[in-house]
Amino acid sequence: MLKELMTMGRITIQRDGLTLVGDREEPFGEIYDMAILMHGFTSSRNTDLLKQIADNLRNENVASVRFDFNGHGESDGKFEDMTVVNEIEDGKAILDYVRTDPHVRNIFLIGHSQGGVVASMLAGLYPDVIKKVVLLAPAAQLKDDALKGSTRGATYNPDRIPANVPFGNKKLGGFYLRTAQVLPIYEIAQRYTGPASIIVGSKDEVVDPKYSKKYDEVYANSELHLIENADHSFTNEYKDQAAQLAADFVKPLF
Repeated sequence: MLKELMTMGRITIQRDGLTLVGDREEPFGEIYDMAILMHGFTSSRNTDLLKQIADNLRNENVASVRFDFNGHGESDGKFEDMTVVNEIEDGKAILDYVRTDPHVRNIFLIGHSQGGVVASMLAGLYPDVIKKVVLLAPAAQLKDDALKGSTRGATYNPDRIPANVPFGNKKLGGFYLRTAQVLPIYEIAQRYTGPASIIVGSKDEVVDPKYSKKYDEVYANSELHLIENADHSFTNEYKDQAAQLAADFVKPLF
């Protein structure tokens, strides 16, 4: 089977004194495509969805690297210091790593939730490098939430944001919220004009599907997949459907 012709390994990458931890899967072939997988807010590289996407990519002979953003999973950093901006820096560090590999032909970005926002903005900054983009329930709503003073159950005065805000057993950094209020998400994302696929559940309880529909409107070359009854994380049977849509979009045409 093709799965047996792949190798998998743990990788670590340095970014401004932080160690980012990830997993890389690759074929034994000399030249192959590579997808960078990005997880969401408070999550990690080992979500069922991202692992399923990596498995599906492997079956299509597409290599992948999925990693933990700073302040998440096994990567260095404090959660309260995390921002969308420095997650873009994390993504750039992974992209730089992939670009130095002489075996990699085409580079794709696949992001879920906040990872979708990061993927869309990174692609907008590197439109000449990224060949395809897949956004799963991209959380562009995070900007409007910060402007309203309500982020995933945490409330605060949006005009007087404190140093940090209690967030379960964590602290949500005030700088995360301040930068979120002014992020030019769609303005940067639309600089990428290559093929894009947006996948969202009709019953997304975290991010209103209208934010995915706006991505579809601002992109020059996109397709929108609305999965009926799926939630934000594409749980249960919807995981397989979302993962297959993502893999099918970037699989080689030959």
